[in-house]
Amino acid sequence: MDYKKTNAVNTTITRDLDKLNPDTNIYETINILAKRSNQIALEIGEELIEKLEKFASYTDNLEERFENWEQIEVSKFYEKLPKPTLIAIQELIEGKIHYHYPEKDA
Repeated sequence: MDYKKTNAVNTTITRDLDKLNPDTNIYETINILAKRSNQIALEIGEELIEKLEKFASYTDNLEERFENWEQIEVSKFYEKLPKPTLIAIQELIEGKIHYHYPEKDA
């Protein structure tokens, strides 16, 4: 998923918990959001590592080690992205998170 184009806010805001997911218990909603935010964090982390490896220098050059501007710019971009929890909440609000309980389906 492209997290660069998400509608999630970059700051934490107060939310009405009754409107987040009125069909389920608030503790189930929090559990769903926690699992989804962990998935998002893993995906973003893997993508960041993949992009940083493109600019990795394996030579022992002091200037390169301390001033690899490409890596710095990529890292700054990913630091400006909304936190995974905020992305998960926005996905829940937009109805993009689908979940089911295997115990209830059996």
